[in-house]
Amino acid sequence: MRTLVLNAGFEPLAVVSFKRALVLVMNDKATILSADDEHPVFTVFGAYDRPSVILLTRYVRIPTGRSIPVSRRGVLRRDGSRCAYCGGSASTIDHVLPRSRGGKETWENLVACCLRCNNAKGDRTPSEMHWSLRVRPQPPHGTGWMVRGVERAEPEWEEFLAPVAA
Repeated sequence: MRTLVLNAGFEPLAVVSFKRALVLVMNDKATILSADDEHPVFTVFGAYDRPSVILLTRYVRIPTGRSIPVSRRGVLRRDGSRCAYCGGSASTIDHVLPRSRGGKETWENLVACCLRCNNAKGDRTPSEMHWSLRVRPQPPHGTGWMVRGVERAEPEWEEFLAPVAA
């Protein structure tokens, strides 16, 4: 079981094991905001609820300027798994400017794409196909993008996670 760690300012900071979260709570470094009370953890000191979301008691400064690495999963998540050309369900990614023409692996050049549009577009640009992009590709932003594991969020985390789509 995983636990969402929130900074003292309530922004998502990390996803850790429930054991690590319990240690933070027992050492008074965090408080439990949401817990699984059906499966308590028993220790020699008593029983504890299994934490699902914890809040740090002290603010941890997050370094700014960290770039979010480009990944297939990240592009699909940023675009909501919707094709940038037709709006259908996307399962692949597409280079707006094809790699064979110097297109790079950047957030600005990659979009989510359905297999049908990807095959039809091939090695051409959207303007050559007389297509337009439904969204302007840009790097994702927000602290939710910096936290690994949030893309597979637990239902109890929803109220603590701001929308992470760009």
